[in-house]
Amino acid sequence: MRFLEASVEGGGYRVSLQEAAEPVPAPGEVLVKVAASGVNRADLSQILGRYPPPPGESPILGLEASGTAVESGERVCVLVAGGGHADLVAAPRGQVFPAPAGIDLVSAAAIPEAYLTAYLNLSIEGRLERGDRVLVHAGGSGVGLAAIRTARYLGASVAATTRSASKLAAMRKAGAELVIDSSAVSFAEAIEREWGGNAVDVVLDPVGADSLAGDLRVLAREGRVIFLANLSGVEARLDIPALMGKRGRLIGSTLRSRSREEKARLVARFRQEILPGFDSGALSVDVDSVFPATRAGEALARMREDRNTGKILLDWTGVSL
Repeated sequence: MRFLEASVEGGGYRVSLQEAAEPVPAPGEVLVKVAASGVNRADLSQILGRYPPPPGESPILGLEASGTAVESGERVCVLVAGGGHADLVAAPRGQVFPAPAGIDLVSAAAIPEAYLTAYLNLSIEGRLERGDRVLVHAGGSGVGLAAIRTARYLGASVAATTRSASKLAAMRKAGAELVIDSSAVSFAEAIEREWGGNAVDVVLDPVGADSLAGDLRVLAREGRVIFLANLSGVEARLDIPALMGKRGRLIGSTLRSRSREEKARLVARFRQEILPGFDSGALSVDVDSVFPATRAGEALARMREDRNTGKILLDWTGVSL
C-alpha cells in the first residue's frame, strides 16, 4: 500500500507517499480500500510530534476515511485513531458505518470525524434537548459546520462564531440563525441582543482561553460548555462564582483517545440517530476542497492557515503502486 508521510519544512510541509506492506486486519477489523481521507488539525499536531496516536494504533497520519470494504464491496466510512491517510486502512468493525447513498464516496470522507465529534459533544457530553440553544465557536470549520447542522437536525437553535467574515454565509447556510464575526464584535453582546441574557444551553468551544469568559456570560442555568481544543491558549482566568451561580459545567472532551469499545457504542448510536438524516436529505456534508494525495502538502497548509470553510479531503482514487 501507499501512505502519507509528512514533516515541516521551512514555511510549509514536506510530503511524500511511501510504500508499506498491506495491512492485515486483526480480528474485529475491516480492510478498506480508501477513496478519500479527511484532513484534521490533529494531523498538524501529530506532524509536530505533539499528538501521538494512542498505544497500539497506527502511527500513520489520518483519523477518518471513506472507501470500499475489500471483503464485502460495501461503500463505507471509517473512524480510526491512525492510518487514514493511506490507500488501504484496517478499521475496527465497530467504527465502520455505511456511506450514505446520496453522497459520492470521496465527499463521504467529510462525515466521520466532523459529524461524530459534533454528535458526541452535543448529544452525549452536552445532553442537548429539542428546543435548546447552542453556541458553536469556529463555526466555519469542518466540525463547526457539522455541529450547526447536527444541532438544527436535533431541534436546537444555533448561534455560531467565526473570525473570518468570508465564512459567515456558509454558517448561515448550514442553519445557524445567528452568525457572528467575533473579530469585529463581542459574541456575548451579540447573543444577548438577539436572545437575551443567560440564554445558551450548550457551548461547543475549540477556542479555549479567549472565549471562556464570554461563554460563562451567555450560559444558561445548568448550561454546559464543552471544550474541544485550545486554539487560543491553554490557560484562562475562571470566574468561579459565576460558574457556581449558574450551576454550569465545564467539560473537556476528546474523541481519538477513547477506547475502541466506547467508539463502537458512539458509532452505533450515530447510525441510529444521525445517519438517517443523510439519506433523507436533512443533513449534508460541507467540503471545502479536495486535493490529490500527491498534493497533501497544499492541503495541510490550507488547514494550518485556516483558509478552509468545511472539510479538506485527500483523494486516493488515483494512487496506485
